[in-house]
Amino acid sequence: MSQHFLTSAAAHTLSLAKVARMSDAEAHDAFRMIRWCDTGGEAVCPRCGCTATYSYATRKLYKCKACGHQFSVTSGTIFASRKLAIRDYLLAIAIFVNGAKGHSALQLSRDLGVQYKTAFVMTHKLREAMAAEVNQTQPAGVVEVDGAYFGGHVKPANHKENRRDRRLAVNQNGKRRVVVVMRERGGRTLPFVVKTEAAGVSVIARMVKAGSEIHADEALHWDRLHAKFLTKRINHQESYSDGEACTNMAESFFSRLRRAEIGIHHHISGAYLHAYAGEMAWREDNRRVSNGEQYLMVAGAALSHPVSRQWKGYWQRGTK
Repeated sequence: MSQHFLTSAAAHTLSLAKVARMSDAEAHDAFRMIRWCDTGGEAVCPRCGCTATYSYATRKLYKCKACGHQFSVTSGTIFASRKLAIRDYLLAIAIFVNGAKGHSALQLSRDLGVQYKTAFVMTHKLREAMAAEVNQTQPAGVVEVDGAYFGGHVKPANHKENRRDRRLAVNQNGKRRVVVVMRERGGRTLPFVVKTEAAGVSVIARMVKAGSEIHADEALHWDRLHAKFLTKRINHQESYSDGEACTNMAESFFSRLRRAEIGIHHHISGAYLHAYAGEMAWREDNRRVSNGEQYLMVAGAALSHPVSRQWKGYWQRGTK
C-alpha cells in the first residue's frame, strides 16, 4: 500500500468494498501510514518517541534502537493488545462510519463474524476516540444550549384503570438521564450527561468561553446564564425561530441522537449514554464530510488515542 492511500482523492473514493479487498500486508501499511503520517509511515517508538527503529522480516514488529522496546503498529493506541487481524479493524471502522445514525454492535458482530461482546467493546473504543476529538475545544461565539431526556422507559400498565401519568417523577423509574448540548454556530457540538437539565447550567457557565452569546429556550433554570453571558431566549410555544434567538441546531443534534436510540439501538443504558452522545456529536459536526474522509478521521483518532482505561483489560469491572 503506497502513500497514495492517504491522498485526498483516495479519501473521497474510499469504500467498504475497497477495504474488504485489501490483503493483510496492505491493511498493515494502511494502519502504518495513518498512525505515523508525520514521518511518512516510518515507525516511531510509543515509549520514548525515537524514530530510529528496526523492523523484523518475519513479523510485523518494530524495535526501538534507543530503548530496545518492541512494539507493533497498534501498540500504545486504543487498539493495543488486539486479537483480531488488522484488516478486521479497518473493516469495522469503515462499517461503523457508514452508519449515518450509528451502527449497532449486534449488526457489526454479524458483519465481521465475531462475538457480540467483541463488537460491543470495539464500537465503544471508536466512540471513545471520537468523543476525545469532540471534547478538545471550548465553546465560543454564538452557542445554542438545550437538554433532552433519554432512556428510562416505563411501560404502561395493561389495564386502563392501572395506568398512571408517566410524565410525573413519582411514576418514573429514576433511570432517565438528560443530555445537555452546547452547539457553536458553525463550530463544534459538545454534549454531556446530567440527571436534570438544571444541573447542566453550572457546567455550561464553566465551559463556555466568556463573552459568548447564548441561545436557549424559556426554561427557568437558564435564567442564571444571563449573569455571565448575553443570553437570548426563544419561546417554543410561539415559534422555533424569531430572528433573534434560535436553538434549531441543538434540536438537530437531539434528532440524530433520538433516531439512533429508537431506530438503531432501541435502548441506550444511562451508563453509556455519554458515549453515544459523543458519537452523535462527532457525526453531526462531520455530516458534510465524505465518508472516505470520515473513515480516515476516525482511524487517525483511534490510532492517536492512548490505551483505553475503560475498555481494555478489567478496569471497567464493577464501574457500570
